[in-house]
Amino acid sequence: MAPKGTEQLEASLFGEDTIDFGQYWQTIRRYQWRIISLAFVVTILVAMIVMSMTPVYRASSSLLIEAEEAKVVSIEEIYGLNSNRKEYFETQYEILKSRQIAEKVVGKLNLVEHPLYNEEESNSISSFIKDIKSTIKEALPFLPQTPKVDRTEEELLFAKRKAVTDKVVMALTISPVKNTQVVKITFESESPKLAATIANAFAETYIENYLESKFAMTSKATTWLNDSLLGLREKLIASESALTNFYEENQVVDLDGVVGLASEELQDLNSELVAAESRLKQSAIIYEQVRRYQGDVEELAKLPEVLNHPSIQSVKRAELEAESKVSELSKVYGPKHQRMISATAELNSVQKSLNKQIQALISGITSEYQQLQSRVEGLRQTVNSSKQDYRRLTTLESERRKLQREVDIYQQLYNSFFTRLKETSEVGGFETANARILDEALAPTIPAKPKKGLIIAAAFVVSLGMGVFLALTLEALNRGIRSVEDVEKKLGQRMLGLIPWQKHKRKEDLPLRQFFDNKHHSFSEAIRTLRTSLQLLHLDSSQKVFMVTSSEPKEGKTTVSINLAFAMGQLGKVLLIEADLRRPTIAKQFGFPGFQPGLANLISGTHTLDECLVNDVNSGIDIICSGTIPPTPQELLASHRFRDLISEFRATYDHIIIDTAPTQAVSDAMVVSNCCDTLLYVVKADSTSDKLINSGLTRFMQAGKRVDGVVLNQVDMKKASKSYDYVGFYDRYGYQSDTAEEQSKT
Repeated sequence: MAPKGTEQLEASLFGEDTIDFGQYWQTIRRYQWRIISLAFVVTILVAMIVMSMTPVYRASSSLLIEAEEAKVVSIEEIYGLNSNRKEYFETQYEILKSRQIAEKVVGKLNLVEHPLYNEEESNSISSFIKDIKSTIKEALPFLPQTPKVDRTEEELLFAKRKAVTDKVVMALTISPVKNTQVVKITFESESPKLAATIANAFAETYIENYLESKFAMTSKATTWLNDSLLGLREKLIASESALTNFYEENQVVDLDGVVGLASEELQDLNSELVAAESRLKQSAIIYEQVRRYQGDVEELAKLPEVLNHPSIQSVKRAELEAESKVSELSKVYGPKHQRMISATAELNSVQKSLNKQIQALISGITSEYQQLQSRVEGLRQTVNSSKQDYRRLTTLESERRKLQREVDIYQQLYNSFFTRLKETSEVGGFETANARILDEALAPTIPAKPKKGLIIAAAFVVSLGMGVFLALTLEALNRGIRSVEDVEKKLGQRMLGLIPWQKHKRKEDLPLRQFFDNKHHSFSEAIRTLRTSLQLLHLDSSQKVFMVTSSEPKEGKTTVSINLAFAMGQLGKVLLIEADLRRPTIAKQFGFPGFQPGLANLISGTHTLDECLVNDVNSGIDIICSGTIPPTPQELLASHRFRDLISEFRATYDHIIIDTAPTQAVSDAMVVSNCCDTLLYVVKADSTSDKLINSGLTRFMQAGKRVDGVVLNQVDMKKASKSYDYVGFYDRYGYQSDTAEEQSKT
C-alpha cells in the first residue's frame, strides 16, 4: 500500500497543470459578493469624484489657409515665401500653436483678470493648501525650505501672464483637416462662451499677426530700399561724371568710329608696306647684278631684266636686221662699196643706240631701287606711327567701356531698386491675408468632458475586472485545502470526511458533548460519516488502532479524535489514548484533575492501568490521558513498553484511537505510527498550506505507513454551499440533519 500511496502523491505533485475554467468560475462565485461590493464601492467613489468635477466645454473654429494669396504686384522675393510647398502649411500650423499668438490672445482678451485664470479668485483651495504647506515647513525646519524671493510688480505680472499663457497653450488644439487647407482651432474651457471666444480670437489673431508681420516686412523692405537707393544714386552720379570727364580730357566724341578708321588705315598701310617691301626685294636683286657687271655692256645686255625690256628688244631686232643686211651685202659687195658702207654705218648706229638704251635702262634700275628704299622706309615709319595711335585709341576705348559699363550697371540697379520701391510702397497700402475664417466657434451647450456616464460605466467594469483578478490572485496564492478536488489533486489522498465549522468563542474549544447535542445535527452526522467511511474502508480487515494527527497545532485533531471515539463508542468498545505528551488537552476537556495519571505514568511504570484508565460514563468510552508530562516524551513513545501496551489493548478493545502531536512540530507521530494500523490526517480547511501537508504525508509514506485519508476540519458550509465545493458530502449532511430535526420535532 505504501508504494502505491507514494506514487499517487508524486503524481499529484508533479502532474501537468491544466486550465480548469470551471474552477475559475467556482472561485468567482465564491468571491462574487466581495467582487460586486468592490465594484460598487469603487463605482460610487468614482461617481462622487466625477460628479464633483467641473465640466469642460470644447469649441472649434475653422480656418482656411490660402495656398496662393492675392498679389497686387510681383514682390515674392521680398517675403521669401513659397506657399506651394508642404512645409509652408506645417509652418503655419506651428505659428498657430506658437506662444507668440497665445500671448497676444491673452493680452487681447485680458485673460489675466478673468476669474477662471485668476488663481487668487478661482483657486482658493490651492491657496489654502499652499498655506498649510508653508505652515508645516515653518513648523518643521529640518524640511527643505524654499527661500523667499522679493519680486517687483512687473515680475509678478510677467509670471502671472506666463502662467495664464501656459494654461491657454495647454487647452489649445490645432488639428489640420486631412487633404485640405482647412485647420481646426479647438479650445477647452470651463466656460462655453469663453471657449468659443478664445477659439475665434486665435483665428483672428493669427490673421492679424500675418498682416502685421507682412506690414513690418514691407516697411523694413521700404526702408532698406530707400537707403540702398540713395547709395546707388550717388554711385551712378559719380560714374557718369567720370565718363564725362573722360570725354572732355581726351577730346573724343565718337571714339568707336575713330578706332575703326584707325584700324582700317593701319591695315591699308600694312598692305602697302608689304607690297613695297616685295618690290624692293626684286629691285635689290637686279641692282646687285647691275653693280656686279658695271661697265661691261655685253654682260649687262645678257641680264634677263635687260633682255626682256621692250625697248631693248626693239633695238635688238633692229641690230639683227642691220647685221643680216651687212652679211647679205658683204657677199655681193666689197667693204668699200657704198651700199656696204651704208649698211655698216647703219649697223654701228643701231649698236650705239643699243648701248645707250642699255645704259639708260641700268641708270633707271638704280634710280628705281633707291626710290623703293626711300618709300619702304617712309612706309615703315608711317605704320609705326599708326600703330602707336591705334594702341592709344584702344586704351582709351577700354577705359571708356569700363566707365560706360559702371554707368550702365548703376543705372540698371537704380532703375530696379526704384521700381521695387514703388511696388513696395503700393503694396504697403493693400495688405492681403493668407487665411480667412470659414466657421466661427459657437458656445457649446454640452460639455466635452468628463464623460460622466462613460467614466462611471468604465469604472464599474474595470473595478469588476479588478475584483475578479484579485479573487483569482488570492485563490492562486491560497495554498490551503478547501474542497474534495483539492484533497485529491493537491494531496493525492481520498477524502474520508469533513467536519463543519461550529460557532463558538474564539479562544475556547468546542463543547465536549456537542456530538450528543441534537441542535448540532450537521456536526454529529459529519462524525458518523467519518466513522462509516472508516468502517467501509476496513470492512474485510482487522484494523483496530487508528492514529489521528495533523500538520500544525490548532487544526482540531484532538476534537476529531474525541468525537470519533464517541461515534465509535456507539458501536463497540473504544479506547481513546492521548499520545500528545507535549501539549495535552484531553484531560482538561474531560475535566480530569491535574494529577490524573495517564500514558506517561503507565509507560514509566509509576502507575497501574486501573489508575490511569478512566471511563466516560456519558459516552461509554475509556480514556487514557497524557498524565504527567515527561522530560523526554519521544523516548517513552519509542519504548517497547508502549508497543506492549498497544498489543494488550488490541485484545480488549474493538477500536483504539490515538491522538498524537502535530507532524511538523515534533516527530512523536512518526514513532507512534509504528504501533498503529492506519492513520487519519486532519487538515484545517482553507488554512494549512498544501506543501506543509504533503511534507507530513510524505514522511509517513516514505516510512511505509498506511494513510487512510484526510479529514477536512472546520469547513464553512455556508461558503461551501455557494461554491459547490463539497457536493455529495454536504447533501448527505443536509439530508440527515433534516431527518433528525423531523424526528426531534415528532
